[in-house]
Amino acid sequence: MILLGVKRGDSENDAEILAQKIAKLRIFSDNDGKMNKSVLDVGGSALVISNFTLYANYEHGNRPDYFTSEAPQRANELYLYFVKMLSGQIPVETGVFGADMKITMTADGPVTIVMDSELLKGKNK
Repeated sequence: MILLGVKRGDSENDAEILAQKIAKLRIFSDNDGKMNKSVLDVGGSALVISNFTLYANYEHGNRPDYFTSEAPQRANELYLYFVKMLSGQIPVETGVFGADMKITMTADGPVTIVMDSELLKGKNK
């Protein structure tokens, strides 16, 4: 499951970098129990859910603001572009952009990774 947040200033390049990295990231166990296989290696797929609240600013007060999140139209464009880039590598299902969805997830292991394309720029190969 991928919860995708789009922040102001993100671009198609950011979506491409993340899609490439996610498809190749070795987060699945090999026969020795080591995280040594990617979603490509295991023949896996992804569920991509848009989530603007990932960019909540909770620094001041008790009500978060979402001014860092991209405007809905542009965020949806980049969400769809990310899905297109990822689905060129693995099977992808999506949620409904902007919908109030109820999501149930069963995690197999204690691994949650926060990824930011800013950290990958210039390092993506």
